[in-house]
Amino acid sequence: MTSRFALFRFLPLALGVAALLPTLPSLAADSGAAQAAPAFTTSANVGIYSQYVFRGLTQTNEKPALQGGFDISHESGLYAGVWASNISWISDANPAASASLEADIYAGFKYPFNDTLTGDVGVLHYAYPGSFPDGYTKADTNELYLGLDAKWISLRYSYSVGNTFGSPDTHGSTYIDLSATHELFAGINGIAHVGRQHYTGSNSSNLSYTDWKLGLTRDFSGYVLGAFYTDTNANAAGYTVKGKNLGRDQLVLSVSHTF
Repeated sequence: MTSRFALFRFLPLALGVAALLPTLPSLAADSGAAQAAPAFTTSANVGIYSQYVFRGLTQTNEKPALQGGFDISHESGLYAGVWASNISWISDANPAASASLEADIYAGFKYPFNDTLTGDVGVLHYAYPGSFPDGYTKADTNELYLGLDAKWISLRYSYSVGNTFGSPDTHGSTYIDLSATHELFAGINGIAHVGRQHYTGSNSSNLSYTDWKLGLTRDFSGYVLGAFYTDTNANAAGYTVKGKNLGRDQLVLSVSHTF
C-alpha cells in the first residue's frame, strides 16, 4: 500500500505537470512558426566553362569563360536576378569596340497551374558595357519572355522590344527554346535542346538560324560536371568572325556550383 508520505512526495510533481499543460499548445505553435518556410529565398551560382556558347553561338571565340549569378525569389512567385560572363565577340567583330562583359538583369513571375505545369513570364536585359565607335549599334538587348515548365520539359518564347544583339532595325525578333532534362542512370542527367532564332529586318535571311544541343551532367556533392555538344545552321555570311563561323559545332566542358 502506498504511504501518505509517498503521495506528498509526488504531489509537487503532479502540480507542476498540470501547470505546464496549458502552455504546450503555444510551444508547439511557436515551433511550427520557427520551421515555416521563409518568404524570401536566395541562391548564387558560379561556373567555369571551356567556352561560352549562347543560342548556339560562341561568345568567347572558343576560349574559357567564368560565369556567375545571384537570384532572389518570393513565395508569391516573384523573382529577380543578375548573371554575368566574360565575352569577346563584340571586339572580335569590331576591334574599335571594347566590351568584354555580358551582364544580364531579369525579373519575372512564376505561377504553378498544377503539380505538373508552371507558367513563367518576365523581362530580361542583356547589357554589354564598354566603349564603342560613333555610329555603332550597341548589343544591349531587351526581351520579354513567356515560358511553360512541365516537370522535365520546358518551352520558352522570347520577344525583343528593340534592336537585337547589335543588329539594327530588328525590333520584334524572337527566340523559341524547347529543352528537356531527365535523369538517365546513376545520377547522370541527359539534356536536349533545340531553338530557333528569328530576326526581323532586311538582313533576316542571313541572321536567322536554328541551334541544338545534347549534353550530360553529373552532380558530385554540389559540384556539377557537364559536357555539351552544340551546333547550328547559322549562315556563314552573317556570323563569320576572324575567319570562323560563330555557329559551327562546338564541345563545351564545365564545372559549376550553386549555393
